[in-house]
Amino acid sequence: MAGRIEDYALIGDMQTAALVCRDGTVDWLCLPRFDSHAIFAGLLGTEEHGFWRIGPAHAADAPPPKAARRSYRGDSLILESEWDTPSGTVRVTDFMPPRDGAPQLIRIVEGVSGRVPMRSELRMRFSYGRVVPWVHKHDNRTVAVAGPDSVWFDTDAETYGKDLTTYSDFTVAPGERVAFTISWQPSHKEPPPLPEPEQSLEATEDFWRDWVEQCTYHGPYREAVIRSLITLKALTYAPTGGIVAAPTTSLPEDIGGVRNWDYRYTWLRDAAITLSSLLRTGYRDEARAWREWLLRAVAGDPENLQIMYGIAGERELGEAELDWLPGYEHSTPVRVGNGAAHQLQLDVYGEVIEALHLGHMTGLARNDYASVLQMKLIRYLEDHWREPDEGIWEVRGPRRQFVHSKVMAWVAVDRTIKLIESGDAEGPLERWKELRDEIHREVCEKGYDPERNTFTQYYGSKELDASLLLIPQMGFLPPDDKRVIGTIEAIQRELSTPDGFILRYPTDGEHEGVDGLPGDEGAFLACSFWMADDLAMIGRVDEARKLFEKLLGLRNDLGLLAEEWDPRLKRQVGNFPQAFSHVPLIDTALRLTASGAYGG
Repeated sequence: MAGRIEDYALIGDMQTAALVCRDGTVDWLCLPRFDSHAIFAGLLGTEEHGFWRIGPAHAADAPPPKAARRSYRGDSLILESEWDTPSGTVRVTDFMPPRDGAPQLIRIVEGVSGRVPMRSELRMRFSYGRVVPWVHKHDNRTVAVAGPDSVWFDTDAETYGKDLTTYSDFTVAPGERVAFTISWQPSHKEPPPLPEPEQSLEATEDFWRDWVEQCTYHGPYREAVIRSLITLKALTYAPTGGIVAAPTTSLPEDIGGVRNWDYRYTWLRDAAITLSSLLRTGYRDEARAWREWLLRAVAGDPENLQIMYGIAGERELGEAELDWLPGYEHSTPVRVGNGAAHQLQLDVYGEVIEALHLGHMTGLARNDYASVLQMKLIRYLEDHWREPDEGIWEVRGPRRQFVHSKVMAWVAVDRTIKLIESGDAEGPLERWKELRDEIHREVCEKGYDPERNTFTQYYGSKELDASLLLIPQMGFLPPDDKRVIGTIEAIQRELSTPDGFILRYPTDGEHEGVDGLPGDEGAFLACSFWMADDLAMIGRVDEARKLFEKLLGLRNDLGLLAEEWDPRLKRQVGNFPQAFSHVPLIDTALRLTASGAYGG
């Protein structure tokens, strides 16, 4: 059975990622890319769907023991887990070297004290657990083949096969090290080179140390910021610069429910706000790579801007259900692909143009096509901003006149006006100034409830929506505007969980029709960080700091966050780890530091 979501650690090579549980089990790994089929899909099923466990030997009828301690080695993505057993202590080091050839997952077992009997159990199942590969020996190496894929297993330990699983039983004494490596290769090609685990470990540690040294943030809670930045780097597909929202699919927002989605794609919204955080912490190369990815993805068809693309810019992300997988804690269906790719979400135009604007303002090397693209996007928006859409939360209910979408349309026009005024683009300045005023006026008239002194989820609605917290952050209204303060206070009253975290919007009972889905969901962590931001902006900095620190307390022991927090079950839910949670963590830390919330 899979562990709790917060029981998992992330390792990766900036092209794919694996999740490692506290008991030493790799329950999720897609090869060779984030969006490839999983060879270990136990996370969404059972051990029959693929896993790889290394840990102290244990009785067959007992659960595998959990590590007594685990941590990342310094500021890296190298995981170290230690078990204390009656016969001694053992350490397992898990990592994926930044790719130079075949993707590899390397696991090094090291004796710390005493003599500890160990076991490796490797059960590879291709195509999300559906296909049992042909496993055989080739020049003293173990290889698993199915269709276009092959996975090579290398170790100096003795191995044997039983029940369609590859085992290794061995004992480690102090100072002894035993390495295990799996490498993926197209099945029609020559075998990948023999791995060099120790050299790869040193190179991986050097890579992360050099990367972290580029960070320009040295304020309070730097550890949390650095861990979030490392996580964002791990979610970046290095060959193209695309950033996945999360490395997983179908981890439920509602345990046992149907709110299970595939997040292994690049949402323009998520990637745009990620670019903002990277730029403000010194990572210009990553920001530049994302901008180039955007220009390639959108090139040739900006009028049909999608809300998400594949990590190389693919447009077709057809949604399907994997009915042979029982789902994480019986949360079905398990989905791959994402049907929301072709939704109309007008806010995306604002987020993309805001990201381009920030890149321009912070001195990213000029790209003439970026300005051309921005003009094309704004001309499309000029004709379509009045239309109802599915909004930021990708509702699967009816389209509505969502207030946040209109605010972000205003942002798109405002930032384009600023670009023209700077002299770096040409356009109908006066016409677009009138458009900016028109959007602003309409939002304030139709999206605001004067009786309750709050903006609402959509025109004519009485419901609230946490995306309204972005109104002051985007500069639509100043923080001291009574309508902004009223909206913040209304969301605190009506969308807070008992422990003070923020829901995206109401989903219970009569509110089910808003997003077209049954069931509830947890507190949305990004929205909770937005609340902390807003509280700081309106001068309630002590309250903002306390909320921020409560949110930091929700991270798992390795500093990782999923998409949501279930206030009833007191556990993380949703895809993991989630870029849309780690980005606002960084942003809030920067804002609180600037506000003096930490006392200097």
